[in-house]
Amino acid sequence: MYRSIVVGTDGSETAGEAVRTAAELARLCGAELHVVSAYRVLTDLALAGSAAAAVPGPVWVADEIRAQVEAMLEALGDSIDGQGVQCRTHARPQSAAEAIIQVAESEHADLIVVGSRGMKGARRLLGSVPNAVAHHAPCDVLVVHTC
Repeated sequence: MYRSIVVGTDGSETAGEAVRTAAELARLCGAELHVVSAYRVLTDLALAGSAAAAVPGPVWVADEIRAQVEAMLEALGDSIDGQGVQCRTHARPQSAAEAIIQVAESEHADLIVVGSRGMKGARRLLGSVPNAVAHHAPCDVLVVHTC
């Protein structure tokens, strides 16, 4: 049925529900699971005009942010591998929706799993991650009830 499944996570409990569902589907189908986490690096230019701009030196160093995301993904990947699911992780310095869609395209995914958080109210109208993925995905999308 599915050979390649993509799921995004930010490490939150609600994203964890989507990851658990995706891992179980991957296990049942014998599919490879791709876990994606996106991150943004704040630069001095991005901070200009904000209160954070008054802080001397960089607030975050790009390498530190990437290392934190990769460490979270590595632990998650090890846990999923321990369930008998082949898992690959992807840390991407871009928006979450773009990262999920690009990994789905590059890995020829049959399914993307996203959580429903952000699909209700005004956030839905503003282009939440699950909404953006659902509208631009190159494959089927499963929205897991997470809120």
